Amino acid sequence: MKHLIVFPNAVRSLLALGVIAMLQLSVATTAQAIEIQQVKSPGGITAWLVEDHSIPLMSMRFAFKGGWANEPEEKQGATHFLAGMLDEGAGALNSKQYQTRQQQLAMKLSFRARADHFYGSFQALTKHRDESAALLADALTVPRFDDVPFQRIRNQILLNIKSNSQDPERVASKSWLKLMFAGHPYGRARRGTAENLAALTPADLRSLTKNLFAKQGLKIAVVGDINADELGKLLDRVFGKLPAEGNITKLAEAKVMAKPTVQIIDRNIPQSVIQFGHAGLKRDHPDFVPAYVLNFILGGGGFGSRLTEEIREKRGLTYSVYSYLSPYDHGALFVGGASTQNARAGETVKIIRQELERMAKEGPTAKELADAKTYMTGSYALRFDTSKKIAGQLLAIQTDNLGVEYVEKRNELINAVTLEDLKRLAKKLLKPGELVMTIVGKPEGVDAKEAKGG
Repeated sequence: MKHLIVFPNAVRSLLALGVIAMLQLSVATTAQAIEIQQVKSPGGITAWLVEDHSIPLMSMRFAFKGGWANEPEEKQGATHFLAGMLDEGAGALNSKQYQTRQQQLAMKLSFRARADHFYGSFQALTKHRDESAALLADALTVPRFDDVPFQRIRNQILLNIKSNSQDPERVASKSWLKLMFAGHPYGRARRGTAENLAALTPADLRSLTKNLFAKQGLKIAVVGDINADELGKLLDRVFGKLPAEGNITKLAEAKVMAKPTVQIIDRNIPQSVIQFGHAGLKRDHPDFVPAYVLNFILGGGGFGSRLTEEIREKRGLTYSVYSYLSPYDHGALFVGGASTQNARAGETVKIIRQELERMAKEGPTAKELADAKTYMTGSYALRFDTSKKIAGQLLAIQTDNLGVEYVEKRNELINAVTLEDLKRLAKKLLKPGELVMTIVGKPEGVDAKEAKGG
C-alpha cells in the first residue's frame, strides 16, 4: 500500500508570516512530496518505507514496546544502561572490534530508552548495507556485555547521575516529575539510582533483552536507497530471530497530582529554576490537536507565545520561558519552565499564574489563532527535509498510533481548529488552581505557606 503526501505552499506561508528570512530551495523541494509504502517482509515484519535513491544511504528508526518505566523497581536504570551497552560488542566481536568495524563501514548506530519505548537508530551506506545490518542484528540478538565495557559504561552513568544531582534544571525536572507521578514508575529517574546501578549485572541486561526485544509492538520506519523487496529481506535478517512476544511489566494508569503545591529545593545559586504544570491530555484524546495549538499560543511558540511576551519581552524576568504537552501511554502532563533571578522569583511565579488564568478565562484571540495556524502548518514540511527527520516522523506517527494518513491529514486537523474550540478547551485544560511548582534556588517572594519539601 502506498500513500503520496504533498506539502503545498508550506515555505511560502512561513515567508508570508515573516518568521523565516532565508531558506534554501533544497529544503522546500525535498519536503514537497513523499510516498509512504507499507512493507511486509516474508517473515511478517512490517515497516513504513520512503524510497529516495538520490543518495546511496539508508536511514532506519525503530522502537520496541516497553521502556524504563516497565522495568522492576529493584532494576531501575537497567533499560538506560542497556541502551549504552548494545554497541559495546556483539557476536564474535568484542567492544573494540565491533566499534572499529562500524567505523570501517561508515555505519551509525545508537539506542535510547524512553518511558514507554526503547528506540534504535541505524544508518548505512548502500554498498555496506548487508554487513551493517548483520552488525545491528547481532547487537539485538547476541550482545556480549563483556566485563570491561560493562564497568566502563556503568561508571559513565554513575558520573552522569552525580553531575545531574548538581544541575539545577535536572534537579527541578526530576523532583517535579516525582511529585506529579508519585508512586508510579513514570516518577522514577530513567538512569536509576547509584545503588540500583551498582547492583546490576550482565545477566540482568541479558534478561532484559529477551523480555524487551520482540516482534510484537515493534515499529519501524525506513528512508533512503532501498526498495520494498530489498527492505523485506533486510527486516527478516535484522529482526527475524526475535521472539514473537516479549515479557514486559504492564503499567497501571498514572494518577497525576492535582493538589496545588510549591516545592522549594534550597540551592546556593544566583537564579531560581522553576518547573511547573499539571495534568495534560494523552495523545489519543480527541482534543489533543486543539490543545497543541492552544499551548503553542500560550508557551510553545517561542517568541510569539504569551508567556515569552509577558515574562521575557515586557518585564525581562527570564531569558527563556516555555510550556509543552507531555503525553505518556498511561498518563499525560502539561509542563512549563523558566529561570530567573532569585529576587524576582515571586514576580515570575505570579505572572505565570496570571497568564494561565487569563488564557483559561478568555482564551486566545483570533489573530493569535490565525498566526499559530500559519506557522504550524507552514513549518510542518521542515520536519521532512532530511532522511533522518522523515524516518523519525514516521516512527513517531506509528508509536502514537495515528495511522499512515496522518502526515496528509495533520495540517487539515490544525486548520480545522476554531476559536470556540480553544476557548472551550482553555477552560477545561488549564488549571491554575491545581498548579504544581518545583523551584530550585533561593527564591524570594514565594509564599512560604505553600512550600513543600526542601
